[in-house]
Amino acid sequence: MTAKIHPTAIVSEKATLGENVLIGPYCIVGDDVTLGDEVELVSHVSVDGRTAIGARTKIYPFSSIGHPPQDLKFEGEPSTVTIGEDCVLREYVTINPGTAGGGMETRVGNHCLLMVGVHIAHDCRVGNYVVMANQASLAGHCVVDDYVRFGGICGVHQFVRIGAHAFVGAMSFVENDVIPYGSVLGNRAYLGGLNLVGLKRRKFDRESIHALRAAYRMVFSNEGTLRERIEDAAEIFKGEKLVEDVINFIRKPSERALCMPRNGNGTTTEE
Repeated sequence: MTAKIHPTAIVSEKATLGENVLIGPYCIVGDDVTLGDEVELVSHVSVDGRTAIGARTKIYPFSSIGHPPQDLKFEGEPSTVTIGEDCVLREYVTINPGTAGGGMETRVGNHCLLMVGVHIAHDCRVGNYVVMANQASLAGHCVVDDYVRFGGICGVHQFVRIGAHAFVGAMSFVENDVIPYGSVLGNRAYLGGLNLVGLKRRKFDRESIHALRAAYRMVFSNEGTLRERIEDAAEIFKGEKLVEDVINFIRKPSERALCMPRNGNGTTTEE
């Protein structure tokens, strides 16, 4: 079966369409767009620019993908958007391509769910199995690792990194980096503890979670400097993967500061 295109849709002859693509009423697909096998544009979807959408991804009405970024420095450079396989983009999702100042690519991984009104700005890198609830937004150059969950109506400052399996609470504004497995909330967001529910749902074993909790309390205690506490945790919990993920994340250079507990103590919260 070749692509099935509704007669009201406008699809460029230069676009590349995979097998069994479905393009619904009033969609617009530009010259340099690539739609993988079984991609579905439900209706009123506009895809333009150098955009590639992976197999079996489904995009709902009024989404705008690949149009120029909201960046005054953008000068029409041939940047791209890449969306992975098996994603669901609900109504009014917007994803902008990269810029010369940020690597020239915006990327969304596989198996992501982007709910109504989600915005992913230029040069963002979003991992696999990420869920962004209604009206969650990423400013430019953000890095979001695998399995991160965002509550509704939250925003993330440009250049922020959010580690794997973290949780961002609804109506939060995140201006600093969020550790892997962390849970943040508030405006401005603070680190409220570990995403324990998320860890259990994804079948991390009890011993690993206990080690992570102990390391968390050590790293975010009030004794000594953060650097000293990180080095102590690295030595004490050597070989514990979850702890090493957090330590490596903190050690990595970043444009932003680290999101910290409000009271300086290592409490824990649930997703």
